[in-house]
Parts: sequence; C-alpha cells; structure tokens
Amino acid sequence: MAGRIPQKFIDDLLDRADIVEVVDRRVKLKKTGKNYSARCPFHEEKTPSFSVNPDKQFFYCFGCGAGGNALGFVMDYENVDFPQAVETLAGSLGLEVPREQTPGGRSQASQQDSNKPLYALLEQAARYYQQQLRKHPQAQRAVTYLKQRGLTGHIAKDFDVGFAPPGWDNLLQALGADEQQRKLLLESGMLVQNDAGRSYDRFRDRIVFPIRDQRGRVVAFGGRVLGDDKPKYLNSPETPIFSKSRELYGLYQARQANRKLERVLVVEGYMDVIALAQHSITNATATLGTATSQTHLQRLYRLTSEVVFCFDGDEAGRKAAFRALEATLPCMEDGRQARFLFLAEGEDPDTLVRKLGPERFRELVTTATPLETFLFDAVAASLDTSTLDGRARLSKLALPYIRQLPEGVFRQLMFRALADKTGLTVAELMQLEAPPPAVTTPREEQQQAPAPTAAPRQRAATSKARLGYSNLAQAAIALLLHRPEIAAAADPAPLAELEGEDIELLRELLTLLQRRPDSNTAMLLGHWYGTPAGELLGRLAGQERLIPSEGIEQQFTDTIATLAQFPERSYLHAQVDKLILTDYADMSELDKQRLRELLKQKQRLDAARNKRNT
Repeated sequence: MAGRIPQKFIDDLLDRADIVEVVDRRVKLKKTGKNYSARCPFHEEKTPSFSVNPDKQFFYCFGCGAGGNALGFVMDYENVDFPQAVETLAGSLGLEVPREQTPGGRSQASQQDSNKPLYALLEQAARYYQQQLRKHPQAQRAVTYLKQRGLTGHIAKDFDVGFAPPGWDNLLQALGADEQQRKLLLESGMLVQNDAGRSYDRFRDRIVFPIRDQRGRVVAFGGRVLGDDKPKYLNSPETPIFSKSRELYGLYQARQANRKLERVLVVEGYMDVIALAQHSITNATATLGTATSQTHLQRLYRLTSEVVFCFDGDEAGRKAAFRALEATLPCMEDGRQARFLFLAEGEDPDTLVRKLGPERFRELVTTATPLETFLFDAVAASLDTSTLDGRARLSKLALPYIRQLPEGVFRQLMFRALADKTGLTVAELMQLEAPPPAVTTPREEQQQAPAPTAAPRQRAATSKARLGYSNLAQAAIALLLHRPEIAAAADPAPLAELEGEDIELLRELLTLLQRRPDSNTAMLLGHWYGTPAGELLGRLAGQERLIPSEGIEQQFTDTIATLAQFPERSYLHAQVDKLILTDYADMSELDKQRLRELLKQKQRLDAARNKRNT
C-alpha cells in the first residue's frame, strides 16, 4: 500500500515491541546482569560483546559498533529496508501498518513509486535478453563464448545472463509498443537517441548482464561485446534509478547465497563474479567501471567486517588498488578489515580459480596482504628506509593517510607501527600531526605585518571553542539517550545563540522530549534513523559504560550551564577563520560570497554586543 508510515505508529510499534524477544528469536541471548548478551551476529567474535538493554530497548556491539533499536536490528539482520522492517515487526505483533498522505496530497511513497514503471520495464528487458540467449538464431556465438569461459546454464540462469542480438532496434521493437514505453526506454538508458532524433538499442550483439540493486530490482545492464565493436564492456548510463558509484554487481546474489557474509571479495568484472560463483565462491562483487567509492565501502561494511580487493599485479592494478585503499581508510573503524590480493600477470579471478581450484583460491584470499602492510609498502616503495632521510620521508608520506583513519584502537596501532618503522616515538609522531609555527629571522619579523601573526592564535582559540562546545553537546546528548526524562527540567534557551550540527541536534532532542516526555531511547533512534545524526545517536547510545550510575540529572544541568557560557560568536569566528585560511584569489565565487556574508554577520553581532555593553 502506497503512503508514508506515520511517525506516531513507528513510535507506538517500538513501544509495544520487546527488543529482547525480537533479538532472541533470531540470536540466542543469555542474561548477564540487567542486560542480555550474545556473540554478535554482524561480525566474527569468540567472546560475546553484543549487548541488549531491555530498559532502553537498545542493542549495541562493543566489537563492531553496530547498534540501534528493534527496527534497526531487523533491518541489519534480515537485510531489508526500513518499510519492510516495519512490516515485519508489525506483523509479529498482529498490527496493520497504516499509511498517510503528505500535505501536498501526494504520498511520499507514491513519489518514490514514480520509478516503478522503470523497474518494471527493466525487468521485462532482462527477461527479453534471457529469451534471446535461448532462442535467437545467432545466440550460439554467445553460448559458445560462455561455455569457453566455463559457465554452465545453471549459473547463467542464477545471474540472468542474456543476449542482445545484432541489429539496431530489436529491443525497441519488442518493448517500445507506444510513445510512453519508448520514453521509458530512453529514460532507463536502454535506447540511445542521436542528433537526428533517431532512437536505437544501446546494447547490440553483446552478452548482457542485468545489474540488481540491494532489493533485487534490475536497475541497469552491462554488456560484453561479441564482435569488434568498441568499447569491449558497456554499462547503462546514470539514470533516476542507477548510480555507478553506489551499485555493485553481484552483491544481491552474494547476499542471497550467504546467510552471513564473513567477507566480501571485490573483483573487476562481471565474468569474474560469475566464474567464482560457478566454483562455489559466492561472496564476490564488482564495481561498474568506476573506482571503489566510500559509498560502496559503507554499503559493504554494513554487511561484513572484511573486504578483500582483488587486482592485477601490474602497475595499473596497483594504482587501482591504492585508490581503493584511499577510499577505505575513512571507513576502517575498529573491528573492520581490508586486504589486497594481487594476481600474476595474465591472470584474473576467472582463470585462476579454474587453474587452482576453489580451496586454493580461498587460501589466497584469506592470506591476502593486510591494508596496513600494503599502505606502508606503497609509500616506502621508492625510499631507502635504512637511512635517516628515508625514514623521515616515510613519516611525512604515511602520516596524511593514517590521519584519515577514524579514531580508535586501529588508528593508534597504525601510529605505533609507523613509530617502529621510523624510530620515532608515538608522541613525536602525534606532534607532527599539527605543523609547528614558522620560524622567522629578526629581519623577516620586521617585514611582516602584525595581523597575520595574531591570526593563527585566534584560529586556534575559535577552533578550540567550537570543539569544546561540540564535545559538551555530545556529552549532553549521551545523557539524554540514557535518561530521556531529564529533558523535562532543561531550558533550551541558553543554546539558542550557539551554532553547529551537534548543538542543533541537542536542541531538537530537547524539543522532542519536552513534547513527547514518554519517548524512550529506541524511539529517539527511530526518529533519526538513516541520517548522519542517527549514526551519531547510535554511537553515543552505545557508551553506556561511560555514563555515571548516579547524578545524571545534575551532570546534565551542569553541562547545559557550561554550554551557555560559550560566546555566541565562537562558531561564526570558526567559519570565518576556516575560509580565510584559503588565499582569496584561489577561492571559488561561492566561498567568496559566503565569506562576505559571514563578515557582515560578524559585524552585526559585534555591533549588537557593543550596544549591550554600553
């Protein structure tokens, strides 16, 4: 049924559901004090670090950082989207999910459903291509090629492999019955229109590979040429339902074949994915003609704790691997792993698994080069680290990459590993993170204007102020998540003049809790689910061990009072300072306009403050 699910129903659903029952039906829990524990279903572990809190209706894993309410658990455990999780949880309680219209009269879901004709058309196209592989007079060339690559009819069917016959308008004639259908074929990228306005099939005389999204819907196609046409491989263009930087070929099939993905192998082509599946290696996926992106990796790490990249061992392959490493670094939270498998020249996963067999290939995957080894080897490739200069250059080259790692144990271990390689201490490396102030001669000091020497101190002060109240805001949010009722006596007025994402979230939490004082932790997580704020709430809610057992209300009151002491201009100053770090001549027009607006705003604040003081 189309329509938006009312927030009140979601809140009531979370209020009725018992997260202990929801989790225990899927993962056997054991009572440990006031909470319940188990081995985490989202990553491999020997000692249970997965905890369910019945009071707060919240789960959290101290190993991999997974956390959330009952709906979040159903989504992650059963690999379904939010509406499906609501339907599942409501069904288990015998409830029917209501839907409502948006103020404009058209439901949010119906707006999303406007793409349904595209999904339906692409599903039709996939079935058409499969039929052509079986029945078209010229399909034998495609069948012969697939057999030469070692594929069986069974595995080709699992991946819906098809055949686009030679000719300019086969698909157009089959599916373009009217103007509306032809318009959809163009919008979905299945047709190309030339300058003269003539439309023709995008895929011609090619083996065709349907690309499915995480819900199993066909969103695009890839094609491998059988003749001499160029390019050898061709993908659908970007469309309203397809983005190359988000989708991964074969990921849907990998999730269908594996109840739990212990690791995911990222390869370079469609045939590699299918050939590996042919040999019972069903955890491979491939990017779609683009480098691996952070969006890809965020999706993968929601499903597994280990990603192994498989590349050619030549120079081009290692460059591609290093780009993948750069995308991976910001995603390397504690509990996650990344490895790199480099193949000999002339080999690819398809040929190698046929030559070695699946067991030997799996051994190569499990013993692939860890991220930290690949990073240090890559940056030290042209250095002589037996010399002082070589070790100094190594620290200079490696530090920018290590800084990209999220805060945590792995980041600290990487600093320690670099310290061992350079002979520096971890403390000395930490000092290198912030460049020291420039040393000038007395003559140079006389030539410098006094203003620039004061600017770094001002920037440091404003940055410190912003960081200070951001940390305090997060501390206040954590207290609210653990004791929502303490919001009743809070006065949000002192926060009105502070700016920043954490402050804004704190204000919104206070407003919601004062309007809905019966809200619990699970409801709060539900309100912000799927947003950056929701991810922050999930992390803060998992910090139960850092929350005091007594005096929470007083600590919250003191935190709000401390926040009120920050000047209203701190955040504004930080924004101005951030922009003026860039040479004005190098700024974009947008940044120049932003700087002018901020300076005007700063002048108004200064004038208002001076007026209050006189």
